[in-house]
Amino acid sequence: MKQISDETGLTQLKTKEVVQKTFDAIVDTLLADGRIELRNFGVFEVKRRKARKARNPRTGDRVDVGPKSVVTFKPGKEMEERIRHLDGEPILLSIGAHTIPSSNDEDSNGDMPKSSPPKG
Repeated sequence: MKQISDETGLTQLKTKEVVQKTFDAIVDTLLADGRIELRNFGVFEVKRRKARKARNPRTGDRVDVGPKSVVTFKPGKEMEERIRHLDGEPILLSIGAHTIPSSNDEDSNGDMPKSSPPKG
């Protein structure tokens, strides 16, 4: 918030209020329209997941998981290009409890490294 506050000349409190109102507007649009596209950033979309059978990881018992709505995000072209140009450590995408290498993380053979769930 401080960086935005410094660049805009707004107080940090006012900046926080503006940013929160922006987030609220995004959520309101998702509730009303199911989709919002932010140019050069990406697209948020509400998708419906079907009911499915799952397994309780502690007991191994099968459980029914009902249908539910989830928010998905697809980054825009400009964001993807800027992220691809990062130097240093491989870019890892964190999804749930798993860390997945990005599409440009390859080993010397051109194969994607194997990913496993974190321990603990």
